[in-house]
Amino acid sequence: MPTPLGGFRVLVSGAGVAGPAVAWWLARHGAEVTVVEAAPALRTSGFAVDFRGPTHLGVLAAMGVLDELRAVQTHAGAMSRVDEHDREVFRLPAEFAGGELEVRRRDLSRILYEHGADRVGYLFGDRITGLTETADGVRVDLARGASRTVDLVVGADGLHSGVRRLAFGPESAYVTYLGYHLAGWDLPNDLGAGPVPRQYNVPGRMASVTADPREPDRATALVVFALPRQDHDRLDLDRQKALVADAFAGLGWHVPRLLAALRDAPELYFDAIARVGVPRWHAGRAVLLGDAAWGVTLGGMGVGTGLVGAYVLAGELALAGGDHRVALPAYERRMRAYAGRWQRGASPGRFLAPATGWGLWLRDRLLAARPVQSLLVRSTGSLATEADLPDYAARV
Repeated sequence: MPTPLGGFRVLVSGAGVAGPAVAWWLARHGAEVTVVEAAPALRTSGFAVDFRGPTHLGVLAAMGVLDELRAVQTHAGAMSRVDEHDREVFRLPAEFAGGELEVRRRDLSRILYEHGADRVGYLFGDRITGLTETADGVRVDLARGASRTVDLVVGADGLHSGVRRLAFGPESAYVTYLGYHLAGWDLPNDLGAGPVPRQYNVPGRMASVTADPREPDRATALVVFALPRQDHDRLDLDRQKALVADAFAGLGWHVPRLLAALRDAPELYFDAIARVGVPRWHAGRAVLLGDAAWGVTLGGMGVGTGLVGAYVLAGELALAGGDHRVALPAYERRMRAYAGRWQRGASPGRFLAPATGWGLWLRDRLLAARPVQSLLVRSTGSLATEADLPDYAARV
């Protein structure tokens, strides 16, 4: 049976979440898709991610992965705020941060990869180094593999997108530092951590620990801390560990144990908290998706929005029969308002680690109030819902 994208060649940069998702949808519409990923294998680091509302869950169901994700959900609570003696100050409802479905990012990435591996090609340990528009497509140069010409390049390679840099310009033009850094690492669960994250705060700093019930012997630490300027080398593990150790030196609660484990941690997730703002998400035969286009390092609904964006991008390309001049503006028109609902005002660092004692006291008083908790749950569900999302399968 003819397919709307039969013979259409796509190269996707990034095998995190949005990349495998858009690759699956494009392949379902008949496209020839390859995903290139700089890491040598699927990444195993990262924190829990959540989905909420009929739009997020509807896209997962349409992909056929919803039941599989439910089988690996964390069943976590949103947050338990504790003092230095580990006594609970208040607890947020599970629906706030955990949504209706929360899973570990590594489980989500693996399931999406396995779901499309029989029809999507993957190149691990490689990256795009050059893009050149040609008469019949775009020539893509790779660091290790042979150059190739495709009809479209999708930059689903995150906040520090290489495709965005090559096709749109330097990162400094599009990424705004929000005054905080975050880090996360695994450690033995000798603290009795459970699925509800326990969060300890002092002004400008937050440390938390949690454990997946399916791996009770393994805990995950997450820290957020204010830093006046972006000051780290993304490739210098020792420098990153030193920044974390300096920021949290002398604190109580479980912080000394977390820092002791950090010293020997072989892998560390570390980044600045930043917001992406790109005036136009497509240029010629290159298009941005997910965090590369509208991301915030932590918080908000970036993963769910990225999956919705993958569905819309592939659907608009299928409707247009692969004509990027029609499909890419349509994708951007539909997604910009949806992604902008939560992205513009997101400031996860200030929420998780208010910089002053007054700000921390005020945040705690507000979040402990049940009317405020109910409002937060309702508003996040509303932000995630898009009533006008097309049924592309029916329309194609």
